Amino acid sequence: MSGQSDLHCSSCGRTVPAKGATQFLCPNCGETVIGRCARCRDQSVLYRCVKCGFEGP
Repeated sequence: MSGQSDLHCSSCGRTVPAKGATQFLCPNCGETVIGRCARCRDQSVLYRCVKCGFEGP
């Protein structure tokens, strides 16, 4: 799972910078990469998997 600069936050849609951000596979389907910017992580903004519809904090 490399190339964070090309990744967008699954919550707000902004490009995910390396500092304070994370990326992981969807905990439900394991097929979609979820990107989270530091702001959305800190504020626990919901994200949604585009493949299976899973929502998480």
